[in-house]
Amino acid sequence: MPDQVLSTSAEDRDWWRGAVIYQIYPRSYQDSTGNGTGNLKGITHKLPYVASLGVDAIWISPIFKSPMRDFGYDVSDYKDIDPLFGSVEDFKELVARAHELGLKVMIDQVISHSSSDHPWFAASRASRDNEKSDWYVWADAKPDGTPPNNWLSVFGGSAWQWDSRRKQYYLHNFLVSQPDLNLHHAAVQDALLDTVRFWLDLGVDGFRLDTINFYFHNRDLTDNPALDPDQRNDSIAPDVNPYNFQDHLHDKNQPENLQFLKRFRKLLDEYPGAAAVGEVGDAQRGLELVADYTSGGDKVHMCYSFDLLSATPPSAGYLNNVIGNFETTVTDGWVCWAFSNHDVQRHASRWAQDFGSTPKHLKLLAGILLSLRGSACIYQGEELGLAEAELRFEDLQDPYGIEFWPDFKGRDGCRTPMVWNAGRENPGFSDSRPWLPVPDAHRAQAVDVQDQDLDSLLNHYRQFIAFRKQHPPLVKGTIELDWQNDAVFCFRRREGDDIIVCAFNLSKEPRIFDVPEESLQTLAGGGFCRTAEGRTIKIPPLDAYFGKVQQHRQFA
Repeated sequence: MPDQVLSTSAEDRDWWRGAVIYQIYPRSYQDSTGNGTGNLKGITHKLPYVASLGVDAIWISPIFKSPMRDFGYDVSDYKDIDPLFGSVEDFKELVARAHELGLKVMIDQVISHSSSDHPWFAASRASRDNEKSDWYVWADAKPDGTPPNNWLSVFGGSAWQWDSRRKQYYLHNFLVSQPDLNLHHAAVQDALLDTVRFWLDLGVDGFRLDTINFYFHNRDLTDNPALDPDQRNDSIAPDVNPYNFQDHLHDKNQPENLQFLKRFRKLLDEYPGAAAVGEVGDAQRGLELVADYTSGGDKVHMCYSFDLLSATPPSAGYLNNVIGNFETTVTDGWVCWAFSNHDVQRHASRWAQDFGSTPKHLKLLAGILLSLRGSACIYQGEELGLAEAELRFEDLQDPYGIEFWPDFKGRDGCRTPMVWNAGRENPGFSDSRPWLPVPDAHRAQAVDVQDQDLDSLLNHYRQFIAFRKQHPPLVKGTIELDWQNDAVFCFRRREGDDIIVCAFNLSKEPRIFDVPEESLQTLAGGGFCRTAEGRTIKIPPLDAYFGKVQQHRQFA
């Protein structure tokens, strides 16, 4: 594999628009110390592999100092690296090496909540009248001693925890050990933005903003209304969790967030080229929030919702509906699409019941993800076709899965270590027992095996990302969904007079259909090479066609 792939231009401040971002879960990428847990030096060692994919950036899940009750999403020091992963000097070396290879570096910024071990929380809970007493969300009990309202935690149960020191409840939208910061307080905003500046000064190119729509709560602590059972959606929480029973109107999604995001963007704009992608966690109004948070060029650069991270299989009709709704709703904003990440079942398993998880199907899905208008996130191991790991209860680490086992098995199954060398112990991830077991089934999909196979899924990702970069409409162009087929997901990508027709046959039968264009030039090089005769396209099952429009009609 090539040692160096220059992915982006340092002068392109809009590098993020249409970028392919590779997500690294640091605990599970590469262990360089032999303790069974991945670390920063391990990531640095593997950066040439990442660059060989042709991606533009890496996103590293949390590496800040933390008690690790939620594996880094519970921060106890926003300006330090957890010793489990290394040091600030190790991080500087990682950034320098990434930049040598043409890779941007984005890090997870978790600012809706901290760890209960954070000094800020220790001060806040000490009394009701100290300097940081209102840095977190505190409220008195109801007269009968019950919590202030009916808000629920994403991880199950009430979102309120009683604290005997203050004799009040504090809000936690996630674990009890993850108290919510009170961003209604200007000093909290200032302190958080100061931590953002710290990492920008160290050379990071951007941030993935965890739970971006959870930053503010309703000051009046109004009860959430019940949600009609027909509207319940398990994309945010599993269906065994009562969190889905509420319409979360008051515990998140508050209008005050827009002003804070403007402050955040103003800071980023001091660092040319710095960008942010926000995670919008809402099952009912995700696209509307993406539109609000990315519009106007004065808030975050892009967001992603959970529409394509859900269990709903990506049929032609479903994809047309999701993308069509986005194009209608998010008029001047930008989206970052993903099929898998560290919080959801891997899509090789999630959609296997309907399509199977064969390499052919996974190649087709990669083509779809990397052809949509927007940026794209690839989760480590996705390029290898890794399926969700089936773990024993005694191997679980995730408190979410332990709480709801066996009906919901948590997030450990998508977080197992990368497989580098099929013939090595723990397939090359570590010389010691890994923090999560490596499934035997993953061994045959190791990087060294797929490197040697030109027809492998790994090499398909490399080919298609290169193909994408060769055709500007696929990176930053517009998308048009004005004609469709019942089994084939079809659209045009357009930049100026350059138009590419993209068609994906998601059915198990060959499809022949006509497009409005008068003449198409078949484009090869992306791993798909299906032919067209005039305006007639022929696509085998689970395959795709890409063609450049030679002559085209003008559509109203």
